[in-house]
Amino acid sequence: MLLLSTIWIQSMNQTSNWLARAFGRGRARRAATPAEAKAWPTGFIAMHGAGAASWTSASYGALSREGFMRNPVVHRCVRMIAEAGAAVPWLAYEGAEEVPESPALALVARPNMRDSRAGFLETLYGHLLLSGDAFVERAGEGDGEALYLLRPDRVSVVTGPDGWPVAVDHQAETTKRRIAFEAEDGAQRLLHLTLFHPLDDLRGFAPLEAALMALDIHNAAGAWNKALLDNAARPSGALVYAPGDGGSLAPEQFERLKQDLDREYGGAANAGRPMLLEGGLDWKAMGLTPKDMDFVEAKHAASRDIALAFGVPPMLLGIPGDNTYANYREANRAFYRLTVLPMVARTADAFARWLGEGTLRITPDVDAIEALSPERDALWARLERAGFLTEDEKREAVGYGGKE
Repeated sequence: MLLLSTIWIQSMNQTSNWLARAFGRGRARRAATPAEAKAWPTGFIAMHGAGAASWTSASYGALSREGFMRNPVVHRCVRMIAEAGAAVPWLAYEGAEEVPESPALALVARPNMRDSRAGFLETLYGHLLLSGDAFVERAGEGDGEALYLLRPDRVSVVTGPDGWPVAVDHQAETTKRRIAFEAEDGAQRLLHLTLFHPLDDLRGFAPLEAALMALDIHNAAGAWNKALLDNAARPSGALVYAPGDGGSLAPEQFERLKQDLDREYGGAANAGRPMLLEGGLDWKAMGLTPKDMDFVEAKHAASRDIALAFGVPPMLLGIPGDNTYANYREANRAFYRLTVLPMVARTADAFARWLGEGTLRITPDVDAIEALSPERDALWARLERAGFLTEDEKREAVGYGGKE
């Protein structure tokens, strides 16, 4: 369809009245005096102007719809981080001793009857990345104990007299319930994970919020290109009516003209079709150069900003023009070291304090990450050459502990 962002004014007399109101009553009175009155030619003109920018809301629903569900860069960033983080195994320790059969690890490995460990952690990390918050409820007792994730947009934090959180209100469809962080029997029933927010003590800050402008630019560039293709890759123009007899179009004629233009000349199927114009009508094309219509560079710049906000090297997303890393392996290693591992480590530590007792410690198993194997090989090679260290000291240096 033709993209017409114009305001049609039926007569120049109406235009003069509008200008008079816009620039003050004094000028309007002077223009109305008989000595200075001028006869404007009849007809109409088209006025064109840029509108105000429209930005996406920072709510969880808006970020999910406009970001994860509509933008391929955001979708891939969230999937990469969430899937990579969920694939990292956890190790449990009581003091310095590893506890492979820890109940906390067993509960996370099978959180509930519906979710697997990978699916559960993917969703948790997705909530963190798109809202800055993740809420986990611990329900049941003994063999029936289970973990459930609460969608962030359905949760509101309840504070106590001191201003700190004591519970959350969870609204699911028509059911609303209050879940206390600590139950009456002293059991910890709720875990709230947050990303740092400089202006909010209760909720976290989503990485995508820092790239909202880049997200809207990327989406708008795609929408512009799609609309341009629907319009036969031609920019819109102005249809000027300037009859010689000083007449003007009736409202019915004006509406019929717009409908005829959309029907007969809009769309890719009508590309190059000659336009037949009646007397007094003249088509003025608003030409755009190929450079003006090329949003590839703008989309690449916006993509890099989005990737930067999430901490994903642009090279891993196929975005050209970024030569920060010498090769793909270095970019992948930086992705795990700077983005995935910090998030996994803080999550594992939070689960250890929530589910464990006493000295339980849960950490990510770094040795299981294939992308970091070159670092591990280099460390082992250095320790092998360190003849001044005993075998137990070498084992301690790589985190295995001494032999019994």
